[in-house]
Amino acid sequence: MPTPMRDIARILREHDDIAILSHENPDGDAVGSAAAMGHILARLGKRFTMANASPLPGQFSWMDIPGHWTTALPTTYGFAVALDCGDAARLGPLEHALDPARLIVIDHHLGNPGFGALNWVDTTASSTGEMVAALADELGVPLTGGLGQCLYVAMITDTGDFTFGSTRPETLELAARILRAGLDVGETNARLKNQWSLSRIRLWSEVMGGMTQHFDGRIGSIAISQETLVRTGATAEDCDGLVNWALRVRGVRAAVAVRELPDGRVKFSLRSVGDVDVQRVAASFGGGGHKNASGGSLDGPLAVAEQTLTAAVGASLGA
Repeated sequence: MPTPMRDIARILREHDDIAILSHENPDGDAVGSAAAMGHILARLGKRFTMANASPLPGQFSWMDIPGHWTTALPTTYGFAVALDCGDAARLGPLEHALDPARLIVIDHHLGNPGFGALNWVDTTASSTGEMVAALADELGVPLTGGLGQCLYVAMITDTGDFTFGSTRPETLELAARILRAGLDVGETNARLKNQWSLSRIRLWSEVMGGMTQHFDGRIGSIAISQETLVRTGATAEDCDGLVNWALRVRGVRAAVAVRELPDGRVKFSLRSVGDVDVQRVAASFGGGGHKNASGGSLDGPLAVAEQTLTAAVGASLGA
C-alpha cells in the first residue's frame, strides 16, 4: 500500500539533483537529518546539494557532513526535501526560491500544515532523524559510518539525551542498531558535548543565577538580553539548551526562556514535563513545536515578552 515514505523513496530512486533543506538556525536534528539524507543520496549515487539559510553551526562542524553546506538554493534541481521544518517560514529566505510543486516535506512537528507537494509528517517520531532512518531502511541503505553518526546526533539532541517524553522504545532500539553498526558512542558524545567556551560558561552562570520562579514555583523563567551577550562575549549559539536547565529546579513544571534579538524582537523557548502542553502556548503566539518543547518569536521589549509568556504558560497550568 502506498505511503508518503514509500512515495518519497520512489522519487529518490528515480530522480537526481536533490536539494536538501532544513530550518534556519539549525539545531542537531536539522543538521543531523539533513546530513543523513545527504549520506543516503551519496550511497545511491545521486547528486545533491545541502542548502540552509544559516551557515553550519560551529558546534556541529566536527560531524561527517557529506559535501558542502551552502546558504543558497541551487539554480536548478529536481526535487527539494525540507527536513525538520514545522512550516514553510522556517526555511527563511529559501522559502521564496522554491517551486512548491517539487517540494517534499519530512517532519515530526505538531501543527505542520503540510506545505509541500508530498508531505510525510509523523508527530510520534522523536526526531526527524528517526524518520530518515526509516527511509534509509526502505531504500536498503545500512546505518553505518557517517549516516549512523548523523542519525544519532539528530536523535540525541532532539530527545535531550533520550530523556524527553518523546523518547519511544523504537527510538532506543534505533540507537542500539546504530551502535551495533559501528558508532563509537563515547567519542561521538564527547565531541558533541565538549564544545563549550568560557564565554558560554559565564553566560549560563549569569542567566541561571537570575532565574525567576512563578505560580508557586511551578514555572521558571530566564531572560537573555543583547547587553548580556555582548558583555559575556557569548553568541546566540551559546544559548542552546539553557531553557532545559530551568526544569532542573525542584518543583518546576514548565520553563520559559526569552532572548532579545538584534532587531528588538524576542525569540522564546518553552519546555515542560508530563502533561503540561507548551505547544499550544507557542502556537497562540505564532510558534510551534512539540507538546513538551516549543518556541517562536514575538515583539519586545524583553521584560514584557517574559511576563506575557509566563502568564500564558501559567494559564495552561490552570494557575
